[in-house]
Amino acid sequence: MEQATKATKTGNIFDWQVLRRLMQYVRPYQRVFYFLIFLTVATAALGTLRPFLIQRMVDVSIEQGDLLGLNKMFGLLVILLVAHALVSYLQTYFGGWLGQYIVRDIRVDLYKHILDLRLKFFDRTPIGVLVTRNISDVETLSDVFSEGLAAMIGDILQLVFIMAFMFYIDWRLTLVSLSVIPPLLFSTYVFKEKVKKSFQEVRTAVANLNSFVQEHLTGMNVVQIFNNEEREFTKFKAINQEHTRANIRSVLYYSIYFPVAEVLAAIGVGLLVWYAAQGQIEGTISKGALIAFIMYNALFFRPIRQIADRFNTLQLGLVSTERLLKLLDSKELIADNGSYAPATIRGDVKFDHVWFAYNDEEWVLRDVNFEVQAGQTIAFVGATGAGKTSIINLLSRFYEINKGTISVDGHDLREYDLKELRRHIGVVLQDVFLFAGTIKDNITLGNQDITDEQIWAAADLVGARRFIERLPGALLYPVMERGATLSVGQRQLISFVRAMVYQPRIIILDEATSSVDSETEELIQQAIEKLMQGRTSLVIAHRLSTIQKADRIIVLDRGEIKESGTHEELLRQGGFYQQLYQMQYKDALSAQG
Repeated sequence: MEQATKATKTGNIFDWQVLRRLMQYVRPYQRVFYFLIFLTVATAALGTLRPFLIQRMVDVSIEQGDLLGLNKMFGLLVILLVAHALVSYLQTYFGGWLGQYIVRDIRVDLYKHILDLRLKFFDRTPIGVLVTRNISDVETLSDVFSEGLAAMIGDILQLVFIMAFMFYIDWRLTLVSLSVIPPLLFSTYVFKEKVKKSFQEVRTAVANLNSFVQEHLTGMNVVQIFNNEEREFTKFKAINQEHTRANIRSVLYYSIYFPVAEVLAAIGVGLLVWYAAQGQIEGTISKGALIAFIMYNALFFRPIRQIADRFNTLQLGLVSTERLLKLLDSKELIADNGSYAPATIRGDVKFDHVWFAYNDEEWVLRDVNFEVQAGQTIAFVGATGAGKTSIINLLSRFYEINKGTISVDGHDLREYDLKELRRHIGVVLQDVFLFAGTIKDNITLGNQDITDEQIWAAADLVGARRFIERLPGALLYPVMERGATLSVGQRQLISFVRAMVYQPRIIILDEATSSVDSETEELIQQAIEKLMQGRTSLVIAHRLSTIQKADRIIVLDRGEIKESGTHEELLRQGGFYQQLYQMQYKDALSAQG
């Protein structure tokens, strides 16, 4: 499992290159960013003026009995408090505002990038990782601006202003106050390192927990059908226990550090009072200075304690940014450099010496050659892993071929505008995926140009109108996730309507009837015959009964074309196809014999 945090590539505290890349997303909001910096400086300055004003009130107005001056200083103090509250509000609001808009922009860019990635990328990247990148890692970035970078800069500025006022008021009291800083800095450093490590463990535990839950909820039917609930529950408890331990370790470090910091701060105040009391007796230190320094001590130790947290927040944000940038920099995009976008196509398809492998040179297709004329139906048969599905994946340009050429109407696929190419291809897969939404949403996929009349026309064509009209709400019937409330046959019919509503010129059927009952299969077969009229059709089927009327049948074995011909021609050849036919119809053949 990937670590949630790790050392930066350069080994420095921050990877400044990653930080610069992140700051590119700030450019559209430069005015807000600069305003936020101004607010940060103003908050730090206003927050440190209050003890100085109180020192002046005591030493100047009260000591000298200047009531008018005291009233003026009090009025100024009230104005200062109101201004500080207002500026703090603006800083918090605009810090959060900036963070959320940057998160929005990064998430949009990331999701758009994911949509353009090749399927090969998804074959080897767990879906849970991509979900984490697009949600959890992106969300972490908002803290960089609201609680990390700006807040840490504000804390540092506040320390600078406090020390400046302290030295201005009394350098001796300043040195006494700072005497506990070395042990505090050391404890802060140890805390930072320990918490960083604990955060790594927590994030890793969270990732393990999320992956386990997501995977097993998706495969719940497998868990239940094999009575594996208890064993899976035991595994979950072990993963959850590790998540708990990691969080408790993090809590432990916080519970140790903050009391230590409080004790050191109290020691600093005690030393200050002890030393200042002697100065009071000797008349070298004023009452106002003592009061101001007690207040400055409280202000001084607070940002030091917070900086460790800010640092970890910032570092976690930068690590998340590094992950996101790595995904955004992925070059595994579908090359869409073509510009050929005809209004319609005839549907001529040609595979010319095509070689293809998913990994290196583990060839799935080997020197495949075939041609389909517009309006013809060609079927592919063969054992599992023969390369049938790979052919339709390549025609739809889900993957790129290694060698050879694939053309439609005499034009290389790479010459086509990708969206226009796929607009002319209708695909019905064996494993139908339906989204949570209505029947209509799953047919149109959000395309507002498709009317209800077009949907019903396509439904009539594939024989799906009857069952859709029987559903409560018809087209507005709510489909649960993955179509759980519909039967396999109903989901398959919806996928037919979805493919046909776009009126494609090329139809691809990948085991389209293998998961339906005989009655539904007969219904679909009647619809298929209508659909294939005037369209180029590529059909993959295990049931040879569904392809006997095809213009040509291609028999594949281990990525190579072994036989090609009509149903009758292949039976006469007595080769691979005849063996498949005899295996499927051995009972019927035995009865005839």
